[in-house]
Amino acid sequence: MASSGPLPSPAAAAPSASSIPNLKDRLPKLEPRKRRPPPTNPTPVPPTPPLPAQLDDPAGWTYAVPSRRILTRADLELFLASPTYDLLVGWVFGLADAVVDTPRSAPAVRDDAVSEPVRTLLAVLDEAKTLTELAPPNEQGGSRFGNRAFQGFVDLVRARAPEWHLRLRLDGAAAAEAGAYLTQSFGNRDRIDYGSGHELNFAVWLLCLYRARALGAADLPALALRVFPRYLAAVRAAQTLYYLEPAGSHGVWGLDDYQFLPFLLGAAQLLRHPYITPRAVHHDLTLEEAAPDYLYLDQVAFVNGTKTVRGLRWHSPMLDDISAARSWAKIDAGMRRMFVKEILGKLPVMQHFLFGSLVPAAEGMCAEEEVEAAAGGEHEGEEGHAGHAHDGKGWDDCCGIKVPSSIAAAQEIRKMGGADALRRIPFD
Repeated sequence: MASSGPLPSPAAAAPSASSIPNLKDRLPKLEPRKRRPPPTNPTPVPPTPPLPAQLDDPAGWTYAVPSRRILTRADLELFLASPTYDLLVGWVFGLADAVVDTPRSAPAVRDDAVSEPVRTLLAVLDEAKTLTELAPPNEQGGSRFGNRAFQGFVDLVRARAPEWHLRLRLDGAAAAEAGAYLTQSFGNRDRIDYGSGHELNFAVWLLCLYRARALGAADLPALALRVFPRYLAAVRAAQTLYYLEPAGSHGVWGLDDYQFLPFLLGAAQLLRHPYITPRAVHHDLTLEEAAPDYLYLDQVAFVNGTKTVRGLRWHSPMLDDISAARSWAKIDAGMRRMFVKEILGKLPVMQHFLFGSLVPAAEGMCAEEEVEAAAGGEHEGEEGHAGHAHDGKGWDDCCGIKVPSSIAAAQEIRKMGGADALRRIPFD
């Protein structure tokens, strides 16, 4: 084909420099994005009081059967300003401080390395767990509320408590005072429920044994990493067998239906772990491998196994939110704040708490007779339901809506042949 004309030279085809627009003048100037400061909690981390003092002469001490003494908000304020508040905080935080960066497999807390009293406690809790076999559950008929056979289990625990305390070298009034906390630690006999207030009673039982010199300060790591997990095994068996209702549940917007201390103690264990981060709660393999060593991960794994939907963000959004924390130090501080605010500082929890001689009531708090009078003259002890304040808030009111056990729901699904068939959210 014949050319229509000469091709233009490259110099002629190139535009002149003056005709090229200066994009630098047209584009907005790029400036580094201002980093938003991370969210901060204005509430200071509660200080850790010193460990409670032990009795100089346990044999000569005047013991007392514990009773309820908190009836009103004024009683709670007296407690929060009393030495007894520091006593409880010092004990629970002392247990956490004793296990910082310590796995359960550490040589110092292995079963063969712990003291004789600790080995006795382990045996006692094993026996308590086997008592469920002597009080088999009634036929539920598909109900997911508490099974009344639980009352027989609690009666068996109460009956065995004196003998157990004899093995710990406590008898008479000392055993009666400590035993009240042990019996209460398995749940409420009348309401057939369990919550963080009952768990607190177990910690106070250990505190009573410590103050009465049945245990020593050197036992604290083993109490947190050996004795407490054995207690968890016993109460989990009761929760699973008797469908214990959660006491004062916040539903999915609570940390856990039943337990709190595994998270507080477990965060201390992981405080400076070199590679397990808070996001590990979402990794099934990490949970499987590390849960036996770390209470926090063990409790998350247990929660995962007792729900009817799959996914932490669906059944436990608060735990899911906490997993976004930058460090275990943040979680440890948050758990300490939560303990003093949501357990010791909550009237619906503490109005059931028992005060004796080892954990004394503050001066000016309601007397036992006043609590009985408020209940209509009936002596309720730790089992009572009436005779205390009701704030009417529903979920966090101990006398609010009865909540069926989530464990019961999972168990009933398994009975119908749906084992391991956790429902997935359609858009998950």
